[in-house]
Amino acid sequence: MTSRPVREMTLSMIWKGSFWRLPLVILGLVFSGISDVQADFRLCNLTTSRVGVAIGYKTKDGWRSEGWWNVKPSDCQTLINGNLSSRFYYIYAQDYDRGGDWSGTSAMCTQDRQFTIDGVEDCLSRGFDRQKFQEVDTGEQKTWTVQLTDPTRSPAK
Repeated sequence: MTSRPVREMTLSMIWKGSFWRLPLVILGLVFSGISDVQADFRLCNLTTSRVGVAIGYKTKDGWRSEGWWNVKPSDCQTLINGNLSSRFYYIYAQDYDRGGDWSGTSAMCTQDRQFTIDGVEDCLSRGFDRQKFQEVDTGEQKTWTVQLTDPTRSPAK
């Protein structure tokens, strides 16, 4: 079996009502060269909290955001099935138990309940919320896994 190279990015967890930032590590596990692995975009919650996750990505018709996947502690969810068609995907996650969120700099539309929203412009005037998503560079791999970790926990190697 071929070894699985690991790519690492560092993000921040922003607690609501506070300017305190805690580190979050996202690992992209690249399964290149493994033919028997299902290709997809997955998110694993290695925190001690329940989290809600939204994803943004480009389709042939433009930008789309989708959510919410409710991911229990120590659980994984597939956010996109099949081979990935883009290099960049965008993630936004909320900590349901402790508050706070994982966010970035790319604005996309969301709403409180389950959603699929086409377009990233004029979120508020279209009746949606606007959140800042974190960019994930998959390096054009066909499969990718993001791991959310607690600030005090080391990511899996």
